Amino acid sequence: MEAGQLEERAIAVLGSTGSIGTQTLEVVRANKDIRIAALAAGGNIELLERQIREFRPRLAAVWKKESADALAASVRDLDVKIVWGMDGLLEIAVIPEAKILVTAIVGMIGIRPTIEAIKAGKDIALANKETLVTAGHIIMPLARERGVRILPVDSEHSAIFQCLNGEHAGQVKKLLITASGGPFRGRTKEQLRDVRVEDALKHPNWNMGRKITIDSATLVNKGLEVMEAKWLFGMDLDQIQVVVQPQSVIHSMVEFVDGAVMAQLGTPDMKLPIQYALYYPQRRFLPGKRLDFAALKEITFEEPDTDVFLGLPLAYRAAREGGSMPTVFNAANEKAVSKFLDRKIRFTDIYEIITECMDAHQTKPAPSVEEILDAERETYERIESRW
Repeated sequence: MEAGQLEERAIAVLGSTGSIGTQTLEVVRANKDIRIAALAAGGNIELLERQIREFRPRLAAVWKKESADALAASVRDLDVKIVWGMDGLLEIAVIPEAKILVTAIVGMIGIRPTIEAIKAGKDIALANKETLVTAGHIIMPLARERGVRILPVDSEHSAIFQCLNGEHAGQVKKLLITASGGPFRGRTKEQLRDVRVEDALKHPNWNMGRKITIDSATLVNKGLEVMEAKWLFGMDLDQIQVVVQPQSVIHSMVEFVDGAVMAQLGTPDMKLPIQYALYYPQRRFLPGKRLDFAALKEITFEEPDTDVFLGLPLAYRAAREGGSMPTVFNAANEKAVSKFLDRKIRFTDIYEIITECMDAHQTKPAPSVEEILDAERETYERIESRW
């Protein structure tokens, strides 16, 4: 390679039309040495077509056959193969030229493609919480066995990952995961009962997808992050603490055995953890706003209100139970959030639905992928039959 020449790397992106997916493509667009080998989306074929025309992947997938047929007709002038369904996602996951699979897809649909990508030796830029929340006992040992890196894209886990870089895991005392507190921080249970969808979607700091924004408002998202951190960093639940930091300047912290605390700070911009995962261990220039400490003036902290925002204690309960219970927690929340966004239930009903489903579930220890998906389906069926 000649001096100054960039080494091209190829990636595949699951969930390219969502919030993380589109920001991943912004990072690719701003750099000249990443090639898109494959893209996958749910049903937004108009945006996916524009992405295909810009990035020229060899392979693209959508979920439904009808969408795949329509997309194939739209891009018939290009040299791209259109696939669909789970088989399509699996084909993208193992495409030979991609070195990294970005899992920005939402839901447990991401588990099987992630497993196959690891088996194929791909590094995983992980933005799909459900993969580790429900199948961490499968994913992490497999990644170690295959020598594959799991590179976190969530801002909190990326922050911890950055703080641990060069440190010894055995010298860590505690992980401190920060939370903004969401749009309803400081409200009472009674005040939460009648909040509107529009209010719940107004996150004070971050620009995210609709589902994750509701999860932030309930603190379910923080609970999922605790479960994910347990697997990513091999920590006990008692070593993971959530701290409310309303300015979203500190993205997370690590406390070491000698009392030192390391924190990763920055403006709330998801492109930073995305780019860090794609180029790790390198750092690249990233355009955008920088922290102005003189303007910031203060950084404040609070304890999360676990009496009002039940997403966090319910998540700890599910994580301590282990086995298939985190799947039930996650699946019940997914379905409940969907119903809230459709204005079929109240905001506080989300907690009631999760609690009821967890109470009814008989936990299976160390579930297989099939048992994980069965638990998801059973949870969905329970909710549909009662709500």
